Amino acid sequence: MRSKIHEYLREDIGSGDITSELLVSADQKARGRIIAKERCVLAGAAEASEVFKELGARAVMRRKDGASVKKGDFILGVSGPARSLLAGERLALNFLMRMSGIATVTSDMVDKCREVNPHVRVAATRKTVPGFREFEKKAVVLGGGDPHRFGLDDAILIKDNHINVAGGVHEALKRAKRSSFTKKIEIEVECERDAFAALEAGADIIMLDNFNPGDARELYSKLKERCPDILVEVSGGITPENIAKYADAADIISVGWITHSVRSVDFSMSIERA
Repeated sequence: MRSKIHEYLREDIGSGDITSELLVSADQKARGRIIAKERCVLAGAAEASEVFKELGARAVMRRKDGASVKKGDFILGVSGPARSLLAGERLALNFLMRMSGIATVTSDMVDKCREVNPHVRVAATRKTVPGFREFEKKAVVLGGGDPHRFGLDDAILIKDNHINVAGGVHEALKRAKRSSFTKKIEIEVECERDAFAALEAGADIIMLDNFNPGDARELYSKLKERCPDILVEVSGGITPENIAKYADAADIISVGWITHSVRSVDFSMSIERA
């Protein structure tokens, strides 16, 4: 995390914060407070603290990541060189705003689904901001979701283009089974015929892609009747508005929306001379 924060600070500060260097003396001390401006599930407080520590300031978290906070809650207190607080303000708020946005919508979607099916998992995807995936996935977990795979190297997920290139569902699964026995094999399908072909060929997880809730529910029941141990995932076009309709149609609901379309939560930071 520290190496990433150092990289982000270098991007933001460049060769120096010329405004602060003109207006604030090097020995001026200051203190600051970060406040939540709306209800949220807090995420990014640890990262925001590290931003200020990296700049030589002191940070104290008043609320922990994963906590439910309300408008006006005091999140983080900082103190130290005024220039450090000014230089770190934007990056710290960016962490809090985006990560809390993801954690909050994840929590809301999990709650909606658990009212219908207490066992269903809401999972993220790889539709993340380049360079920020680890933080976005962490926010999903803080919101009660599942991070899904972090990259192409940690799970076998056969998608439509893999199937096209390999020459069909059976051939793709046959080749995938050459991997280590420690790896589960997941395959994406777009119709009932391919779902049962995948089941017969030995897939561990079948992803129903772009199914409407009714069709997904019907196929889920058929697959479970044939093989109770098969895991069924649904994906594609799922939003906070329709996710509850899929809660009894799968074991896992993967949602790109929670990272690619989420709204940031509003936080503010006030700084004063110490």
